[in-house]
Amino acid sequence: MVYCKISADVKLVAMRLYEQNILTLDQILDCVGFSERTFWWVWKIYSLTGDVKPPTCTTRGWPRKLHFNDLTYLLALVRQCPEWFLDELLDLLASNRFISMHYTTIHRELERMGISVKKLQIIAKECDEDLQADFIRQMGQYSAEELGFLDEFSKDERTSQHRRGRAKKGKRAVMRGVFVRGRRASGKGLLTLQGIVASTVVEGSMTREKYLYFLEHSVVSSSFVRCFKFI
Repeated sequence: MVYCKISADVKLVAMRLYEQNILTLDQILDCVGFSERTFWWVWKIYSLTGDVKPPTCTTRGWPRKLHFNDLTYLLALVRQCPEWFLDELLDLLASNRFISMHYTTIHRELERMGISVKKLQIIAKECDEDLQADFIRQMGQYSAEELGFLDEFSKDERTSQHRRGRAKKGKRAVMRGVFVRGRRASGKGLLTLQGIVASTVVEGSMTREKYLYFLEHSVVSSSFVRCFKFI
């Protein structure tokens, strides 16, 4: 028998004819043209819902294992410590929320909440926001022309190389290069808005005695020193 879609109006007329005992079942089937099995299937839906259309399913797929409170707890864990591994979150959910699941489920739920994996930014615990705000308040009393910055740098002739490379799985990533080593030099300079106004370069590392000598004979004796506050 070729499949054909039966109109909802035809089904409704058949149900009402049978409900009001106007025609017998055989007469109704002859009029509407569908099988007895289809009739009783539509009759079951009509008896339960009052309509011949089957109820639509509002939920699709497997039911969620994590409810709103579970997701809130998971989100709080990630905000408190962003470096959790998935298996650690799995253990916390099992011990504190009594939920057993696969770690891929946690990964999908985190993605639905807009949480992705990023390169971790490490901030020193010694950083104090109150001290930083106090420093900004103190430095706010000076203009840019009154500020000078001392910085140190070092240089040698070692050949620079890449730190990362690609190779087949199970094999080392090897690259041959010429290593050139030379003498190490350290320098220090005073940077202002006018540029570097005092500088020095010494062989080897900058020691305390060399640094004090640079301050006394280069920085303090400079004609610009009256305009600067050093930090």
